[in-house]
Amino acid sequence: MKASIIDLRYKTKDILKALDRNESVTVLYHGKVKGVIKPTREKLLTKVKDHPFFGMGSKNEETVIEEMENLRKPRYDL
Repeated sequence: MKASIIDLRYKTKDILKALDRNESVTVLYHGKVKGVIKPTREKLLTKVKDHPFFGMGSKNEETVIEEMENLRKPRYDL
């Protein structure tokens, strides 16, 4: 898609829709290419269990209640 500076101001909704469709938007100023707006990335469908943080505490011997008590205790025993 090509858009002028005026289009950036008045047709922002259309430009954002084009970016949602993973289209690059070429910005024109006085008919000359000034820059290109590219979509950040495609939507990735990942599962939670594939995240490296998932299940990191599965090797702990403590129960959840014991773990929470350890987290909530004061920093220093007085």
